Amino acid sequence: MNKRVLVVDDAAFMRMMIKNILIDGGFEIVGEEENGRDAIEAYKDLQPDLVTMDITMPEMDGIEAVKAILDLDANANIIMCSAMGQQAMVIDAIQAGAKDFVVKPFKPDRVLASINKLFDE
Repeated sequence: MNKRVLVVDDAAFMRMMIKNILIDGGFEIVGEEENGRDAIEAYKDLQPDLVTMDITMPEMDGIEAVKAILDLDANANIIMCSAMGQQAMVIDAIQAGAKDFVVKPFKPDRVLASINKLFDE
């Protein structure tokens, strides 16, 4: 059975790009959201196996959303998607409980390696 993924990014183009990478990698996209607050509600409803989370978003950023999702489910698998130059925020996200990060622009091999490593552990 394919792993179910929730994609969270405020940029529709980035959501489309990561969705295409994940679908090609054999994953099922169960939802997509454009801010952290909506991601929390979607996580409750969808119970995905993985969340890909942007850091900088309107309404609620990805770091706050990671903390809130992990409060709901301590075993949640969340991978951060960050732009170059956001290293300090990536560290905050990992300390908040994110499992890994990938840097934009996405390289399909790097995205899939990160996710597959997560599920192999």
